[in-house]
Amino acid sequence: MIHSHIADALKVPDLVRLTDGLVLLRFESMKVYSALAAVRHLLDRGTVRPGQTLVDSSSGIYAYALALACHRYGLRCHIVASTTVDTTTRAQLEILGATVEQVRPSQNLKLDQELRVRRVEEILAERPGCHWMRQYHDDIHYLGYHEVADRVAAAFPGTSLTVVGGVGSGASTGGLVERLRESDPGVRLVGVQPFGSVTFGSQDHHDPEAIIAGIGSSIVFDNVRHHLYDAVHWVDFTHAMSGAVALLRDHAVFAGLSTGAGYLAAAYEARRHPDRLHVVIGADTGHRYVERVFARHREALDPAGLKPVEVGDPEEMVMPWSRMAWRRAALPAHRKEAAA
Repeated sequence: MIHSHIADALKVPDLVRLTDGLVLLRFESMKVYSALAAVRHLLDRGTVRPGQTLVDSSSGIYAYALALACHRYGLRCHIVASTTVDTTTRAQLEILGATVEQVRPSQNLKLDQELRVRRVEEILAERPGCHWMRQYHDDIHYLGYHEVADRVAAAFPGTSLTVVGGVGSGASTGGLVERLRESDPGVRLVGVQPFGSVTFGSQDHHDPEAIIAGIGSSIVFDNVRHHLYDAVHWVDFTHAMSGAVALLRDHAVFAGLSTGAGYLAAAYEARRHPDRLHVVIGADTGHRYVERVFARHREALDPAGLKPVEVGDPEEMVMPWSRMAWRRAALPAHRKEAAA
């Protein structure tokens, strides 16, 4: 197939079998699917028009995806970038035509995200012609993952599936599983979170090492549908790093930190449920994590000796790794209020 734009080629993931019970859904940059479908939908609906500026905040891969979508469809792009956006990503964004401003460095997820949201709101007040993509809140970002779900279903017909992935905005795991459950309600979903995220109640735990970009939140994300999740893992930086290093060492897959955390959680789930096929989402490559993760590979722990503490309530979680059977429960109202 000859593609008319590089974004159409980049969006397509590869399925890589790691073990009998574990398959990696490997993206070069996962949110390209989401951004392309969302922008196309907005154009078709007349919500935005060619030449208009789309704006959003991002910790990295959504910024790249939105810049590609704008390049493909003839729109302008403005990104309010997290401190985790590296020089390589920023250079690509700027050459693609996006304007980029990076918030000041911060040592925690909450301050980083609050600064970005505040700046987006200022831009919208200054430039009312801009359209805010609201990747964390607008459910149009679910649309692109329906096609991915159809590819997964076609590859594994009649198979009992469990999807494992970083929660983040909720769109990738939610979009995949909602679509898969249309034909098989028994598809399980396991979400992965960093400590410090409000989404599933770990905001009182501080991971001193680093922000695991893209899979947690210090603010409430409307796109997270808690009732979709069967289980949740909370993983610290060192364990996520260990998963990423093990994935490269054992399977030659060079993937990002969220994929490392997902791989660790998926391997544990596969041992517990050998009758199911576990599909772990690999959101991006490892290039932006070279210095923070892969250069420190000698510090990585052996995943064979790691396992989570099983908890019955988020208040019982302990670092560095906890797991809870969520059982497709809604987020209790008192937790929503506390997060807000």
